[in-house]
Amino acid sequence: MNSKRPVNLDLTTIKFPLPALTSIAHRVTGVILFVGLIFGFWALDASLSSPEGFEAVRDTLANNVLAKLIAWGLLSALGFHFVAGIKHLLMDAGIGVDLEGGHRKAQITVVISAILVVLAGVWVW
Repeated sequence: MNSKRPVNLDLTTIKFPLPALTSIAHRVTGVILFVGLIFGFWALDASLSSPEGFEAVRDTLANNVLAKLIAWGLLSALGFHFVAGIKHLLMDAGIGVDLEGGHRKAQITVVISAILVVLAGVWVW
């Protein structure tokens, strides 16, 4: 074992390539969506409980800025997670697994996700 091997355990100094960042963000958005199920299930339960519950959820989503931010955040996470999931499926199929293809797919993932985030914001607001 080479004892002169450099050891860098400070993650803030490591420069991750774009494909690594999109892969990490894919995992993070998966966790966000899992936690966001609490908000989604609450809204679904309340809206289906009675006509008054439906109106309360509709009023909350229409007039509450925090609820709109949460909805926009969840839709944005869903959009990115979906696009990055397609990227991972293409990699599993052996498409673009080389260095250049991986970087190109990561760029496409970021661009399409940014478009979906803007569209989600327009729809929510």
